[in-house]
Amino acid sequence: MLRTLLQELVSSAVQSGEEIMLYGKSIDDVDEMQGVIPRLLDVVLYLCEKEHVEGGMIFQLLEDLTEMSTMRNCKDIFRYIESKQDILGKQELFARGKLVMLRTCNQLLRRLSKANDVVFCGRILMFLAHFFPLSERSAVNIKGVFNTSNETKYEKDPPEGISVDFNFYRTFWSLQEYFCNPASLSNAPLKWQKFTASLMVVLNTFDAQPLSEEEGAENNLEEEATTFNIKYLTSSKLMGLELKDPSFRRHILLQCLILFDYLKAPGKNDKDSSESVKEEINSCEDRVKKLLEVTPPKGKDFLHSIEHILDREKNWVWWKRDGCQPFEKQPIEKKTVHDGTKKRRPRWRLGNKELSQLWKWADQNPNALTDSQRVRTPTISDYWKPLAEDMDDSAGIEAEYHHKNNRVYCWKGLRFSARQDLEGFSKFTEHGIEGVVPLELLPPEVRSKFQGKPSDRSKRAKKEEMRSTSHQVEESQIATPASEIEGEGIRADAEASVAVMDTDVSAATGNNSQGGTPTPEPDEHQKQSPDTDVGQEAGQLEADAEVETGMLDGETDPEAESDNVG
Repeated sequence: MLRTLLQELVSSAVQSGEEIMLYGKSIDDVDEMQGVIPRLLDVVLYLCEKEHVEGGMIFQLLEDLTEMSTMRNCKDIFRYIESKQDILGKQELFARGKLVMLRTCNQLLRRLSKANDVVFCGRILMFLAHFFPLSERSAVNIKGVFNTSNETKYEKDPPEGISVDFNFYRTFWSLQEYFCNPASLSNAPLKWQKFTASLMVVLNTFDAQPLSEEEGAENNLEEEATTFNIKYLTSSKLMGLELKDPSFRRHILLQCLILFDYLKAPGKNDKDSSESVKEEINSCEDRVKKLLEVTPPKGKDFLHSIEHILDREKNWVWWKRDGCQPFEKQPIEKKTVHDGTKKRRPRWRLGNKELSQLWKWADQNPNALTDSQRVRTPTISDYWKPLAEDMDDSAGIEAEYHHKNNRVYCWKGLRFSARQDLEGFSKFTEHGIEGVVPLELLPPEVRSKFQGKPSDRSKRAKKEEMRSTSHQVEESQIATPASEIEGEGIRADAEASVAVMDTDVSAATGNNSQGGTPTPEPDEHQKQSPDTDVGQEAGQLEADAEVETGMLDGETDPEAESDNVG
């Protein structure tokens, strides 16, 4: 019923020849009074807000109204939409009609001329940016697709009677093909060389024809903004005038900075671009910035603003690559506490709720500690694979981004190698952290560095080990005869002391048999007996040692055997 009523009001306004948004407003009405159609829209918006009718009804009526109106009337309709933006953006209405509003705005953009209705197109885009949340994926170019249909057409053949360097003209405007699609330069060395050659020609021309402060003052940028055109004027007749225009130069140089910023984006073709290409990009960027700085008026201020904008753009690039995480966070609902009752704060065993739940995790889930996926230790090959890729010169990875600069990564890798690959771990002393990487992961040219002959340090260690071994053998051979000589001397002393003791015992026996009184010498016996015992014990120990040595060596000493038998 509401859609039918709106259609009848629009047809009546068209028949009367009045503007749609002013239809039904008499001349005697005050200026603040609205027409019939805006008042109808206000009533429907109020009913939708109070949930008396479906929330998407107001968006449906606005879409019908724009489809039935001319572009002149659509500007007034869109002005009404902008005035009701806060109400239309409420959650209960936005969730019902956001897709309808997006469809309405896109249809308006298709009907508008991008060359003549630039301001109106900008108003629509600004409204969409404010109406939809910042993290709305429908408004984000996730894949980074460029508008290659925006082609800049220029003359291919030189015209007659025009005194202009047509080769420079064609070289100058050919740069727009690369500005339209910067991705085409990423993996095409021939295109990059052609682009840099053409860009050098243009920059040399700008250097050869500098602009003075007087020429910059003649161009009022504020007045130019009112007549701004979205497309370049590519006529060869205007080439000389455009080169003297500071605003035109700034547009071209700014396009160069945007292209360089895309090619230098973090993570963009890091492995594909070589060091020479990166150096060319940096040198060209520095030269473009110098030209912007000397371009009047206020070249330094303009360059500073552009650099600030490009720095902020990097944040948006990272945000898109992270999946456009939402910025909005729902407010935390505060529970009202009744008067007179003081709520006690909960006491946690480990200080807070998270740590306490983590501590009780095993009790709540007994299989958590025995799960095979709980702790997964990577293999040696998987862990050292990133460092092996860094060591490959063909990868073109800069030294400052190598994994060997990460101390935590190296420390963990050494722990893994010490447990799982002891042979590789032993190479750390000689070759450093790169020597620990398994050889099968390395390319042939790098693998040869770690498969060479042993170093001087290892040779010197082996020589010292052999020398110490031979020295110990000589000492053992010298010590064996000396021990035998000492053993024989001790055995001779023991035999002599035994003979003396036998003589004394026989003499004492003879005296007793003759009835005499024995005259023992206690001092001598007390002195000799300890020495004799010590000599016997020492001789016995040496003899045992000789016997054991002979058994170990597989030989038998006849003298030692006779002594032991005696």
